[in-house]
Amino acid sequence: MGCMQSVTKLRLFASPDERRMLFATMERYNAACNAVSPVAFSEREFSNIGLQKRLYRHVRETFGLSAQMTLLAIRKVAGSYRSTREAIKEQNKVLAALSKPRKSLTELSFQEHGAICYDARVLSLGQNRVSIWTLDGRIKLRYSKPAYFPAVATIKQTDLVYQDGAFWLYATVETPDVEPAEPSEYLGVDLGVVNIATTSDGTTFSSEATEMVRQRYGRLRGVLQKTGTRSAKRRLRKIAGRERRFKIDTNHVISKQIICAAQGTKRGIALEDLKGILLRTTVMKGQRERHHKWAFHQLRTFIEYKARRAGVRVQVISGAYTSQQCSACRFVHPGNRPNQAAFRCLACGHTENADINAAKNIAARAAVNRPIAVCSLDTGGEVESQACKEHGATYGIMPPTSVGGS
Repeated sequence: MGCMQSVTKLRLFASPDERRMLFATMERYNAACNAVSPVAFSEREFSNIGLQKRLYRHVRETFGLSAQMTLLAIRKVAGSYRSTREAIKEQNKVLAALSKPRKSLTELSFQEHGAICYDARVLSLGQNRVSIWTLDGRIKLRYSKPAYFPAVATIKQTDLVYQDGAFWLYATVETPDVEPAEPSEYLGVDLGVVNIATTSDGTTFSSEATEMVRQRYGRLRGVLQKTGTRSAKRRLRKIAGRERRFKIDTNHVISKQIICAAQGTKRGIALEDLKGILLRTTVMKGQRERHHKWAFHQLRTFIEYKARRAGVRVQVISGAYTSQQCSACRFVHPGNRPNQAAFRCLACGHTENADINAAKNIAARAAVNRPIAVCSLDTGGEVESQACKEHGATYGIMPPTSVGGS
């Protein structure tokens, strides 16, 4: 049985004197990171070992950190550059498709009270208290944990973060997987713009409320960007954090409800493969910003890790033609979608909400795990896989004259 890693947020309770020690440690640690960053950037050295050989002695002697904290500071810089470089690569793929200027890697700087990375050598988590390294020695602090914090878990890494006037620990927790049962049916989940998610049961998670929030933050950003003062820039950073936390909370709520629906009926969950979704899907001009800004990958990640924790199997299938295929007769045709919200099959006349129809197709594909047959309008013929023939599926195509006259 494998293990699953997740991040749990724990709040620390510190006295004024203990807060002073934590702040001092943060400031020294991030000053060390800012000393390492220019060297890493100029030499394009982003490996832990390479930077340690180059800078370990200098950083430890200059900033008075312990041996392990020196290594952790260097690793933070190297890891930040690697993750930033990968993120820029992904962004440039989208920008290239949209014919927009590409981004390049710039030198990173670390805030005075930025996060500190700890491991088991410099931090230990007890039942009610945490022992944590500071410049003035180890201190023990009380902490609170959420109700879902696992009883059996291994702490792999912990980040100390100062946020909203309080200190928090972001603990990377490793828990054993719950072996999922093999389901006979699947709950299909379709992701979209008008509805963030729609299940094959007919449950929809509308984006109307989230769109109002996005527009409000968008208007506020526009005003602040035009102002351009230092206080306006601080305000911009704050609202960016609020919008990000709002998305995370929304995706947590949606994923939890989807998991509960599948777990309660002993079904698996079927998701469409989102790889390259921004490049391969097109939306109306007025919906482009909504399409590109919602964190669909994050929602899928939340569903997957919650499913592993609950013992629910997740099947990822190709989403090709799920919006054009009839969930009743399996007929595929672009004309089955007269508009964004509606589905009307040109072959059998089946009508349904387009998102629910797509979710049913996703569920059906996961259940039989077979490729879809795609009809060819040019030849007036039919392409059907052997797997589909074995399952007795019938895929037809209506003559062009019938399609045009419907």
